[in-house]
Amino acid sequence: MELISSSKAFGGSQRVYRHDSAVCACPMTFAIFLPQQIEDGPVPVLWYLSGLTCSHQNVMDKGEYRAAAAANGVAIICPDTSPRGEGIPDEPDNWQFGSGAGFYLDATQEPYAKNYRMESYIRDELPALVSQHFPLDMGRQGIFGHSMGGHGAITLALKNPMRYTSVSAFAPITQPSTAGWSRPAFETYLGPDETTWRAYDSTALIADGHRLKDLLVDQGTADGFLQEGLRPWLLELACVQAEIPLELTMREGYDHSYNFVSTFMAQHIGWHARRLLPG
Repeated sequence: MELISSSKAFGGSQRVYRHDSAVCACPMTFAIFLPQQIEDGPVPVLWYLSGLTCSHQNVMDKGEYRAAAAANGVAIICPDTSPRGEGIPDEPDNWQFGSGAGFYLDATQEPYAKNYRMESYIRDELPALVSQHFPLDMGRQGIFGHSMGGHGAITLALKNPMRYTSVSAFAPITQPSTAGWSRPAFETYLGPDETTWRAYDSTALIADGHRLKDLLVDQGTADGFLQEGLRPWLLELACVQAEIPLELTMREGYDHSYNFVSTFMAQHIGWHARRLLPG
C-alpha cells in the first residue's frame, strides 16, 4: 500500500492509502481513521460507504466522524465509490453512472464487468488487506452509508449477516430496481434480466428471506430526492412484513447534504458502538 496522507486527529490518526486492486483491476484509494485505542489492542471496524458523485474525500472533509469514532474506540474505513482512472469505462456526462457511481454491485455486462466489482471489493478484498496492516478486530464489524452508500450498506448487511454486526443508513436508496435514477445503472451493469437485480435491492432481498437483527435509518423531510429516488416507506413496509426492527426517523427540514449527515453522524456511530463493543 502507498500512504497518500496522514494527520493526527482526536488522539488518533486519519490516513489515506492507495493500493493495486486485483478485484477492480486498477488502483483504488481508501481512507481510514485509527483511534488512539489501537495502542491497547485491536479495535472494532465501521465501514462507511459514500453516495453518488462522491469519493472517500467527501465524508473525510464534511462527515465529522472522527470525534465520535475516537470517543468510542472504533476505526472507520471509507472506501471509494467506484473504480477510477485511465482505461476504466465511464460516462463522464452522466453523474448517475460510471465514475463515482459503482452502486456497490458486481457488474456482469461488458465493458464494466472487469472493473466495476465494488461488492467483492468491499466485502472481500479490502477487509483482507486492512486486516494484514492494521490492529483491527475483524470479528466486530459494522457498516453504514449515505444515499447510494446507504443502499450498499443495507444490501451487504442483508447478504452477510455473520460479517456485519450492525448496519445503519442516512437517506438510503431503498428500492433501486424501481427508482428512476438507479434503474438505468442497474440495467447497464447487470443486464436486462431484472431478476438478477434483486441481489442488490434491499426490499427484494428482504422479500426473498434475508434478515437483519435491527436497522437504523435517518431521512430528511426536505430531501429533494425523497419522493422519486429514496422512498423510505418501501423499506419500512418490507421490514414490517419481515418483522425486522427498524428505527426510521424522519428529520424535519433536513436535506440530502452532508449538513444532514454530519448532524446525526455521532448518533449513528454511538448506535454501532453499542452493538460492537462489549458491555
